[in-house]
Amino acid sequence: MKEKTQRYSLDFGKKEKVLNYACQTYQLTRPNKVGRVMELIRQCQPQTIDEWDKWYFENAHTVTKSNTKITKESLSELGERLYTKITEIVIPEWQAAFSQLTLADCIDYIHNLVINRTYDGFIREKSVVNDVLAKIFVNVIFEESPPELDCSSDIDYIVKIYDRAFGIQIKPITANSNFGNYSITERMKSSFETFERDFGGKVFVVFSDDGKITNDDVIEEIGKEINRLKNMQ
Repeated sequence: MKEKTQRYSLDFGKKEKVLNYACQTYQLTRPNKVGRVMELIRQCQPQTIDEWDKWYFENAHTVTKSNTKITKESLSELGERLYTKITEIVIPEWQAAFSQLTLADCIDYIHNLVINRTYDGFIREKSVVNDVLAKIFVNVIFEESPPELDCSSDIDYIVKIYDRAFGIQIKPITANSNFGNYSITERMKSSFETFERDFGGKVFVVFSDDGKITNDDVIEEIGKEINRLKNMQ
């Protein structure tokens, strides 16, 4: 019988949802606040949680221009900011939303999510690829990713270069109002790494606004990746 893996994560019960929502909304655990955590723990390769705790505070820095050292006090300060955001902003906003919520809102929301937003996303992707990327990179073909790849790897389009390929994920600018601070989730990072291992090419996140690419630097990066994969042949 397989021995049960010991878990060290705390259980916050029903409070977990609001803590998670506020933490993500106000980007309190992004690399510019707590460092690249998964990258750090892989460097450490700890055998115990105490070893990891000690190593983290000895080596972790914020991913910013100044690269400030992270301390227990700075993490506590983030916790204090989280509490302030929840008590002064999140709770009042949710209370107002709860008091105004109607059955019609719920019905309209489901329809809007399934029909309207899906259609908007479909048109946005088509516009970014056909009207922008395909006209810049005329010597490659952008293909819609197969369903299993879209679901498992968060890839919207793939571009095949000989026996390799790179991926494209397209996000509306509203997915992150400041894409300069955008940070993929650990799950997405893992799926992107799996894609690169399986297909040989990187995955690029393209932000769009009304069919226009807003993170222009990604175009140059895509061009470099095309040349890199072609030179590997």
